[in-house]
This record gives sequence, C-alpha cells and structure tokens, in this order.
Amino acid sequence: MLRLPGTYRAQGDTALLAGTLARRGAVAGARVLDVGTGGGALALAAVRAGARSVTAVDLSLRSVASARLNALLHRAPVRVLRGDLFAPVRGRSFDVVLANPPYVPAETDVLPRHRPGRSWDGGRDGRAVIDRICDGVADVLVPGGRLLMVQSALADEEATLEHLRRNGFTATVVARADEPFGPVMRARAEALRARGLLRPGQAHEELVVVEATAPSAAPAPQGRDGGFESVA
Repeated sequence: MLRLPGTYRAQGDTALLAGTLARRGAVAGARVLDVGTGGGALALAAVRAGARSVTAVDLSLRSVASARLNALLHRAPVRVLRGDLFAPVRGRSFDVVLANPPYVPAETDVLPRHRPGRSWDGGRDGRAVIDRICDGVADVLVPGGRLLMVQSALADEEATLEHLRRNGFTATVVARADEPFGPVMRARAEALRARGLLRPGQAHEELVVVEATAPSAAPAPQGRDGGFESVA
C-alpha cells in the first residue's frame, strides 16, 4: 500500500476488520461506504470481497490522495471523496458502511486537525468520532443495512452497542483480537494506567468489530379492523 507522509498506516485493526468482512461475506454484491478511509485499505478489501460499488471518504487531503493512488495502482473502482464523515455522501444510501475511526483515549477532548494524531485521537474517552458515527450512520444506510466498525475495548464497546441500540439498530460484537501496543499506545501507556484504563504491565489492547443492522422498513399502516388502510 502506498502511503503519503502523515497518512494512517494500516495496522492490526484494519486487518481485523478486513478479515471479518471477508469471512462473513458482508459486502458481496453490496454498495459500500468506507468512512475515514486513510490510505484506502478497507475500500480495496471491499472490492476484493465482491462489493458492487465502493465509495471512500476522508477529511485529510493526504489520505484522499493516498487512497486515490492506491485505487489506481490496484485498478480498483473506488470513488474517493474528501469531507467530514457522511457529509460528502449526504442524500445517498449504502448497503454496508465500514469504519475504522480514531479511538485512542487522549489527554483532551480537543481533537487535532492538522497533525497525524487526528487518525487515532478519540478524545478523553476515545469516543468522540465513534459516537458521531453511531448517530449519523442511519442517514446513509438502506433499511436493514449494516455497519461494521472496529475499535479498541478501551473506548468501551458496551457504550457503542448501547448507543446503536438506542438508535434502533441490532448490534453485537462479531470479532475480537489482541493487538500488541504500537508506538502511540506505548507512548500513552503510563497516562492510561494512571487513569485506570490499563492494568499494570499491560502491553496489549483488545480490538473488537461491532456489527450493527439498521431497522427494516416500517410496516404499512393498518386500519382499525386490522386490515390495511385503503386510500380512495
């Protein structure tokens, strides 16, 4: 994968989500949106897994450039758009949304805008972008469509499941994996231990893939006698 400086390097979380979507046949024949695509690794994985169409979105200019170059290099039909989460595809609908959002707990809720850290900083609880995805994904999914999102257990998977369920989704964890700390987590380990988020000596984090299914279309209205209402 080609990666311009300052672009997120695909790591274990990307591999876990890519393997999950392939194993579950989640995107075969589907219209797929990869939100926060980075260099486009998940978008390319969706193409390989038989997606009907793939659209990728990222806020970073360098990420957009990297994803477009990787699509060209792999001769993959991926449409790459620049913008904030779902804004570039407002008014469009997809069968599957893929997301690998920033989820590492940080010292502040102020998210970086022009530094590589925006690829991993998720605010104090790691949920700043996760919660926005949970709130906005229904607007771009067809009835019965699916979200597949990877995050760290440090960002509270139960909060993600509950958030999605409150929004009418059926949600569960469909994959887990232990990942050795990378440079970011090693640099923050002591601060996270001081906050009680890591155990003494812990050098791995658990990654989880959340799958959520949007509500199906509402049933047709019924008359008082239990039959379908007719309109003259």
